[in-house]
Amino acid sequence: MDTAPAGAFDSTLVLLTVEEAARRLRIGRTVCYRLISSGELESITVGHLRRVPVDAVPEFVTRRRKNQQPTTTATATAA
Repeated sequence: MDTAPAGAFDSTLVLLTVEEAARRLRIGRTVCYRLISSGELESITVGHLRRVPVDAVPEFVTRRRKNQQPTTTATATAA
């Protein structure tokens, strides 16, 4: 049983399980596997295990944010 608070992360971790990465991104496990399969979210194999490097999660978010269209700025300018 996981006794850590919901928002607490172990800062010493280098690799995350797919479930841990999904939890940090607030997405489902299946969606996380889909992102890994498409190459959008970096992962590596260790033996037979799939792991996501800790730094791959914020890098993924940064790339997604850069690719988003700034709709709020365009709407505010038109008003």
